[in-house]
Amino acid sequence: MKFKTLAIHSGHRKDEHYGAVMTPVYQTSTFAFRGVNEPGRFDYSRSGNPTRKALEECLAALEGGSAGFAFATGMAAETTALMLFNSGDTIIVHNDLYGGTYRLFESVFRSKGLCARYVDLRDADALERTLRDGAAAVWIESPTNPLMNLVDLRATAGAAHRHGALVICDNTFLSPYFQRPLEFGVDVVIHSTTKYINGHSDVVGGAIIVKDAGLAERVGFLQNAMGTCAGPQDCFLVLRGIKTLALRMEEHNRSALAIAEWLSDHPKVERVLHPGLPSHPQYQLGLTQMRGYGGTFSFQIRGGQEAAFRTLSGVRVFTLAESLGGVESLIEHPVTMTHASMPPDVRQAMGITPSLIRVSVGLEDVADLIEDLNAALEGA
Repeated sequence: MKFKTLAIHSGHRKDEHYGAVMTPVYQTSTFAFRGVNEPGRFDYSRSGNPTRKALEECLAALEGGSAGFAFATGMAAETTALMLFNSGDTIIVHNDLYGGTYRLFESVFRSKGLCARYVDLRDADALERTLRDGAAAVWIESPTNPLMNLVDLRATAGAAHRHGALVICDNTFLSPYFQRPLEFGVDVVIHSTTKYINGHSDVVGGAIIVKDAGLAERVGFLQNAMGTCAGPQDCFLVLRGIKTLALRMEEHNRSALAIAEWLSDHPKVERVLHPGLPSHPQYQLGLTQMRGYGGTFSFQIRGGQEAAFRTLSGVRVFTLAESLGGVESLIEHPVTMTHASMPPDVRQAMGITPSLIRVSVGLEDVADLIEDLNAALEGA
């Protein structure tokens, strides 16, 4: 079946739910045994729940995986993925990444003996040199948050596998509608389902999708043992959001690209970071591994942080808030918001400067969004 059909029907079997067209919310902690030593398909909701199972099967179908796992948050998904590794292991991490992921590596797992080595994964030689030193996995964001750099998924996966390393890709920014990393050799796909997959800013969640049966068994064990799973009400909301994912992503994509093109010509904007613009240094790579660009991108404003703050204060349709991927348009300042937990020298080395603004373009009329940004920029 095609993507739109899978998004609506995957994971749901009407005959298992008394003919209900939508998967019900099984808001129960436990399930009756059929008899002594005879559990049913589900016994305890941490170990499995029908609503969560429907979401997990749907996510696996959309990413082209064999198994999906739903978590309470995106960070719970990342934490569970990192628990696949042991003390003393090295994870090669792209050196431009979400601040919360950096914090997880540096403030939580480094003290447990898991070492992150930050490498520009756009540099194939640098990756190869680091892999020769030994690594258990390579961690990718593509596009990266917030600089919108792309990583060659096929080449990176090939290099990692030659050295016996797993490849993990955060696919949150594009969703499986615009990019399916498993098709390029990636082993583990991670999502913050809070973002585009849910799409309505009313739930937090995360996901892991894999192809390999052995990996699926290990992730499933960790999800149950650690209790990082998503609750049934949250799973219901994410399932609800998925049904319109394809339609929403198309509109996000169209509007964001139109705004990026408009910003590129604005005299108060120094640079627009959007992989759908021919000016993007990896524009051609994007054409080979992405079907679209999503609705999130960044731009640098002339005048530094002061001008950025005035712009952020001047919007009326955009909402000043963290997160992305909802039906409403959001705008944020990475240095003081999503990446504030990073040390300033690390942010600076990555290129996350005080003049950088990130936008998540929602589903409002694009003319209203451009008018709003124009008024804010003029005020800055």
